Amino acid sequence: MKPIQKILGMLVVMVMMAGCAELDQLAKNVQGSMPQENSLGKIIAGLKEALSIGTGNAVLDVSHVGGYFKNQAIKILLPQEIQQTGDMLRKFGFGKVVNDFEHSMNTAAEQAAPKAKAIFIDAITQMTFDDARRILNGPDTAATDYLKAKTSIDIAGLFRPIITDSMNKVGVTRLYKQMVEPLKMLPIDSPVPVDLDAYVTEKALNGLFLMVAEEEKKIRLNPAARVTDLLKDVFGNMRGKY
Repeated sequence: MKPIQKILGMLVVMVMMAGCAELDQLAKNVQGSMPQENSLGKIIAGLKEALSIGTGNAVLDVSHVGGYFKNQAIKILLPQEIQQTGDMLRKFGFGKVVNDFEHSMNTAAEQAAPKAKAIFIDAITQMTFDDARRILNGPDTAATDYLKAKTSIDIAGLFRPIITDSMNKVGVTRLYKQMVEPLKMLPIDSPVPVDLDAYVTEKALNGLFLMVAEEEKKIRLNPAARVTDLLKDVFGNMRGKY
């Protein structure tokens, strides 16, 4: 064999050996990353399960009769623009009219709430590994914050027409007129006009997310709220590892 052919042969062998070494290192890197990917897969599954349970419980809580009205944390009160008006009416014996008006706004919110469930599920299914890391290592309402960012606009858009229709059915506008009618006989200014549809929609959304946040904190902080093995595993002792 000619010297040049020997040299070329040696170069081919060296390249092949180097390639094998690189492939071997690549394989080790992949193998080293697999446990973490598997763990992250379990984390994201656990977070999705937690969100599914938490949002389901929250929607159920606010959707039943009195879900908003009987819960002082989320009860929809008179708009700020007419709170003084309401207080004045109560003093003059028109408390029932004011109470009926408040009750009708809360009823509208309760009837709209179930529609949020499908939007929540869609946002939960789209969760990425990066989302999971941020949520797991974030504050006690990090998952709720994720849902707010992903769903608020869509839920508000879905809620408003339902709330408008519901308020028409339960007579919110009629009750509002009944509430302000006695003012004509009293020495006070007329109340500032209020966009009731927008107001009730905003308050309904705020109340729903407050309940979702409470459900999330239960799962994070209370072992008894981790009702599945997956939740116990993910939230038991994994914060800060990723």
